[in-house]
Amino acid sequence: MEDHRIRAADADRDRVAATVQTAGAEGRLTLEEVEERLTRVYAAKFTDELAALTTDLPRPAPPRPGFPLTRAALRRHPALRLHLAVVVAVAVLVIVRWAVLGAGFFWPAFPLFWLAVSVFVHARVRSFRERPGAPVPY
Repeated sequence: MEDHRIRAADADRDRVAATVQTAGAEGRLTLEEVEERLTRVYAAKFTDELAALTTDLPRPAPPRPGFPLTRAALRRHPALRLHLAVVVAVAVLVIVRWAVLGAGFFWPAFPLFWLAVSVFVHARVRSFRERPGAPVPY
């Protein structure tokens, strides 16, 4: 029977080395164990050899998405930029109208709240679509 082993790439070795170093920093491995495993990581030729070095270590938690409305997100998504520009324009118009009419109660707070929620939800949906393993929109 043929051997269907997959050769390890430098990125694979670096990922496993980071896991071993993290385990050592957390106190899960002694310094000697970290050194021995790192030596084996960089000597590994196949991915199954790398997997064997981390089977007794906990899997790292997946990264949690941060606040979705960042400058980077606005640069990547022109639709999000447009949405934010429309919300700002409507907010300015509503506040100016409130100021010109001289109303005492600040009624623009209600539409401004829902406009802000719409931008936040739009940014959040965009950030979830960018995560690895997310379905590709058609």
